[in-house]
Amino acid sequence: MTDQTQDNSAILGWEEWVSLPGLSLPAIKAKVDTGARTSALHAVAIEPFGTDKNPQVRFIMHPVPSDTTIEVVCSAKVLDRRNVTSSNGVSELRYVIAAEISVGGRKWPIELSLTNRETMGYRMLLGRSAIPEDIAVRPGVSFQQPVLSHDVYRKKQMRKSIPKRPLRIGILTQSPGNYSNRRMIEAAEARGHVIDCIYTSRCYMAINAHKPEVHYDGKPLPRYDAIIPRIGTSLTFYGMAVVRQFEAMGVYCLNRAASIGASRDKLLAHQVLSQHGLGMPTTAFAKSSDDTKGILDLVGGAPVVVKLLESTQGKGVVLADNRKGASAIVDAFRGLKAHFLVQEFVKEANGSDLRCFVVDGKVVGAMMRTAAEGDFRSNVHQGGSVKKVRLTKEERRTAIKAAKILKLSVAGVDILRSNDGPKILEVNSSPGLEGIEKATGKDIAAEILSCIENNVPTVFRTVKR
Repeated sequence: MTDQTQDNSAILGWEEWVSLPGLSLPAIKAKVDTGARTSALHAVAIEPFGTDKNPQVRFIMHPVPSDTTIEVVCSAKVLDRRNVTSSNGVSELRYVIAAEISVGGRKWPIELSLTNRETMGYRMLLGRSAIPEDIAVRPGVSFQQPVLSHDVYRKKQMRKSIPKRPLRIGILTQSPGNYSNRRMIEAAEARGHVIDCIYTSRCYMAINAHKPEVHYDGKPLPRYDAIIPRIGTSLTFYGMAVVRQFEAMGVYCLNRAASIGASRDKLLAHQVLSQHGLGMPTTAFAKSSDDTKGILDLVGGAPVVVKLLESTQGKGVVLADNRKGASAIVDAFRGLKAHFLVQEFVKEANGSDLRCFVVDGKVVGAMMRTAAEGDFRSNVHQGGSVKKVRLTKEERRTAIKAAKILKLSVAGVDILRSNDGPKILEVNSSPGLEGIEKATGKDIAAEILSCIENNVPTVFRTVKR
């Protein structure tokens, strides 16, 4: 080779700074060893996941040998499992993955075996099979390529440049086969992720300070990158406990337990949203049956809507056309010792409301739901019809603000169009996908998966020990 061809990317020293951008590892000090055939990468907490057709592996990398509090969580497709013999003669069965290496201004694909190198001086070994033939290795010199720095792992800006990686995602549900879950599974698998449905009621928890776990069918659940809570109202209390347990384990939960609880408690949600100046139907709540007349007067008299605090899909919601009927319904609900709200009936809405689907602070779809003839409830589950609708700026702002106030990453915000502007009916923390996708023609499931990809925090994190 001429001196010109051996400049820059054509020469490697016995140690070099390299990067593996696809694994979120922008700076690794590697040992270049032509005496070793295979290349190796430091990995701990190695955990396989996926299927036989799509095997994946998830592992933790400590890129800075002197600071193991810095952890990068990596995942990649498994190419093979091979017996690899180390320089001291010990044979080990290792996972083998593919990665793109970047050295200087040059990139090329390599294979890496995963092994614990915590006792080694270098987190990566670059073997001869990973070095292109036109690159010369000079054992007597170091760092012939540009020097990088481990300081990059301490910069907040790194999160913005993290590439997408295969994730292990769990859906907490009691109905794995429903439309919403099927669409979530399709969207996740199309993006290279692995997704499992977990029956909420079959989870049980080991609660302790050192190693919190969620157990399922007799054994601990594996480590998930993200959890999608789709908890039915009948399991709200227990489901929130399971979500909190995943939160304690450091798993990203699409909607947190506290936010789910706030949205499910309609009284609390109304109190919180009203404190932030958002419009909503005039609402009254009381305990004593002696307050029936006062409650009806507070909301302007009949007609009124009476709804259970934990009603869903239109169940537990009753319209009273006159004061006598309203008094009877309120007294009946009180006799059942049920908690409920009484709200003004917004007549000008004409039996329709808006479902605004908010994902990660944006309205990604909106539809108008109209009640079936003879009914006032616009819910699809009660026979209502849906169609795509164009929101006003105020309606869009209201929906986004409501989701933000309740700290929901995904929310279905139901709004009435009134003479006084948009009024929030309720905020749903587990909105269904069927109606909104069919009405708008949009891939809402993909929007949710994009939200998860952008917010999973375990790709890069600093752990205090």
